[in-house]
Amino acid sequence: MTVSLDRAAAGGLSARNLEHLDEHMQGYISAGKLAGTLTIIYRKGEVAHWSAQGQRDRERGKPIADDTIFRIYSMTKPIVSVALMQLYERGLFQLDDPVHRYIPSWKDLRVYQGGIYPNFQTKPCERPMTVRDLLTHQSGLTYGFMVHSNVDAAYREVGLGLAGSYSLQDMVDRLAELPLDFSPGTAWHYSHATDIVGYLVEVISGQRLDAYLQERIFRPLGMTDTGFWVKPEQADRLATNYRAAQGGGIEVLDDAATSTYLKEPTFLSGGGGLVSTAEDYLRFCRMLLGQGQIEGARILGRKTLQLMTANHITGGKSIADAAISDRWREPSHAGSGFGLGFAVTLDTADGQVSGTPGTYYWSGAASTHFWIDPVEEIAVVFMTQYMSLAAETRYNLARELRAIVYGALD
Repeated sequence: MTVSLDRAAAGGLSARNLEHLDEHMQGYISAGKLAGTLTIIYRKGEVAHWSAQGQRDRERGKPIADDTIFRIYSMTKPIVSVALMQLYERGLFQLDDPVHRYIPSWKDLRVYQGGIYPNFQTKPCERPMTVRDLLTHQSGLTYGFMVHSNVDAAYREVGLGLAGSYSLQDMVDRLAELPLDFSPGTAWHYSHATDIVGYLVEVISGQRLDAYLQERIFRPLGMTDTGFWVKPEQADRLATNYRAAQGGGIEVLDDAATSTYLKEPTFLSGGGGLVSTAEDYLRFCRMLLGQGQIEGARILGRKTLQLMTANHITGGKSIADAAISDRWREPSHAGSGFGLGFAVTLDTADGQVSGTPGTYYWSGAASTHFWIDPVEEIAVVFMTQYMSLAAETRYNLARELRAIVYGALD
């Protein structure tokens, strides 16, 4: 898709300044740091900028197209959080409900004190884990890839990876046998919590997570290419996923032609399992920007969305102040809190990032990113496929995008 200069102007953006965005991303592509990118800027009811650059499959010379399918990883989290909050709107649970009400085997969870798997010393939780703790990453759970404690080492020992041949029920059962990293509500730590949010959607709704999302979110929003796997008729549109190569450049991490996403998964990860297109994800963002509705489809109530985009970190802290891992103490997280499924900008000066307080956002592990700025009426979706969990190979793409986009406001 190409967007005219008139369209950019109608959205209150300088087309000339937006040329910097394409030049900037082309620099990453020309340097061999990214294979391709797709950026959409939506403002005041208009697609003000839509730019597809580079290749979705560098090895086969296939270009990024408007309908390219991307692994969105943790950009799954806001969608699944919205799904659970739809059930909240039906009066089926409360945020302060103990999680063990829905997962009885979690009633006697304990907190790590010392030792290594399987010989842990533990203590009782200060209070039970609540549903809000899961939605806000204050649950005490962790991720095995964090590599910061003996608890996440235990996750690796019992086979709890980002993906696997286990089911959601298997994950719940394995976590019941392991201690928490900290007592719920006392700190912030990124974790498998949203996978458990997906499990709660199943328990409370009585439907499988994929079926619920299809019926209640994807179909009403017209998100026709979003799901937990890539079906045969979609396969040619899947992008290859890359990582940093030793000595510079990128190398294939997950080949589009042989990807695990070409098979229906056993594990429906509410924390990171979805694939989507930029256009599909924009429809989700437009619904958020429309206070829970788009084109007559009401997905969420206006007040529920306001609740979700408030800072819920205990004591009103930022992510950086509440985090137990150095990974989350970088400047941008100093200026952000966390709501029910989204990070929320609290102070742009503290975060040293362009934007507006109240903006909410999140990213995916393959360097995808989105944000919603209700004040400026902006939704931005950025797609690429570059996987980096290591600080030394991560790029500041999200912050750079913000600087360019906000610099283009007329």
